[in-house]
Amino acid sequence: MSDVRQQDPATAQLMERILYEVKRVVVGQDRFLERVMVAMLAQGHLLVEGVPGLAKTLTVKTLAQAVRGQFKRIQFTPDLVPADLVGTRMYNQKTAEFSTTLGPVFANLLLADEINRAPAKVQSALLEVMQERQVTIAGESHKVPEPFLVMATQNPIETEGTYPLPEAQVDRFMMKVLVDYPTDEEEYVIVERVTGPRIDVSPVASTEQLAALQAQCRQVYVDPSLVQYAVKLVSATRKPEVHGLKDLSRFITFGASPRATIGLTEGARALAMLRGRSYALPEDMVDLVPDVLRHRVVLSYEALAEGLTADQVVDKIMAKIPPPAKPLEHEKRAA
Repeated sequence: MSDVRQQDPATAQLMERILYEVKRVVVGQDRFLERVMVAMLAQGHLLVEGVPGLAKTLTVKTLAQAVRGQFKRIQFTPDLVPADLVGTRMYNQKTAEFSTTLGPVFANLLLADEINRAPAKVQSALLEVMQERQVTIAGESHKVPEPFLVMATQNPIETEGTYPLPEAQVDRFMMKVLVDYPTDEEEYVIVERVTGPRIDVSPVASTEQLAALQAQCRQVYVDPSLVQYAVKLVSATRKPEVHGLKDLSRFITFGASPRATIGLTEGARALAMLRGRSYALPEDMVDLVPDVLRHRVVLSYEALAEGLTADQVVDKIMAKIPPPAKPLEHEKRAA
């Protein structure tokens, strides 16, 4: 019966306080904020695409203040070098010794702003720290603080002077979230808050409490049928014809990796926890499928010529492969 118990009230209250504190500053963007919290609980990274001025930076900075985390922002530019991110070895003339200077990646929340403005060699400097949570400088490994979240932004409007992200790095982002303009009502409130008295963010949690929430998230029950659903979805991006989607084969060059299946499972856990449950339901995973798969499906030239997007391909796959409808194990146990 331990798998079917409701979430600890103290846990729900803590997450509610964190969200409330961020929402005091950030207006709207509920879906984006929810995805940031999912990534944080599931220990994943986030790639955010949206036009400038949609509070992407403000959201992460406010969240870092609410959890007493260290926030660092890196503005990616063409003249950046890998050492500007991870750090380097410096020679001290007084002591005649080398010392290690750590870069801005050593933070709890790292914002890589306009990540596609820097060339691939700079972007690749994040590969090790995103996967291994450590940086190697001159043969010596340095661990980054825990918890650790990378949120990268890119602008969908301008393509001049941008570089495509390496596939290896794109795959390390758990989700790619599209941020849209606020509604008229939300924009009115935004103007009132920005032009009104300054709102100071109060720290309501600590990084230790956040680490405890991450550990608790790993205990959320995911039914095997849900994992099988994730496996089928990801498999359909690689071999559509096997799942009755032969027409899609010519539109997909490369499908998603096993990281997508892991991301769907861990994301469903985190979303279930945010929604106050200690078990994941099919709708938790279904909500995250587009965000987890859209950046991992590499479309063919034929798809681009026909104006097909990755989201449309994912929608076709989801329409063909339904989520599990049979009762989940936790429901049987509860009965």
